[in-house]
Amino acid sequence: MIHVIAAIEISPGKRDQFLDIFRQLVPKVQAEDGCIEYGPAVDCPTDIELQEPVRENVVTVIEKWESVEALKKHLAAPHMEEYRQAVQDLVTGVQIYILEPA
Repeated sequence: MIHVIAAIEISPGKRDQFLDIFRQLVPKVQAEDGCIEYGPAVDCPTDIELQEPVRENVVTVIEKWESVEALKKHLAAPHMEEYRQAVQDLVTGVQIYILEPA
């Protein structure tokens, strides 16, 4: 199993529009072979001192996949290309972390 954390930077004021599109993608991805978990999250403001400042224009995608091969198939899926086209004017950057249990 692998974990994927993807931090997607969104144009200012466009997060809700991005999330509307992204939420339509989620069930398609969750139905893919090898998908264990897939969903968006946004920063939660708290008074915990160790927390980094809230990022208003970032959506973090939390993913779990059975294997790197499953992730590669996911990234090449037709619905992912449709999603990328739909959000291209909303997204300003992406950072992805692929992790394995230690």
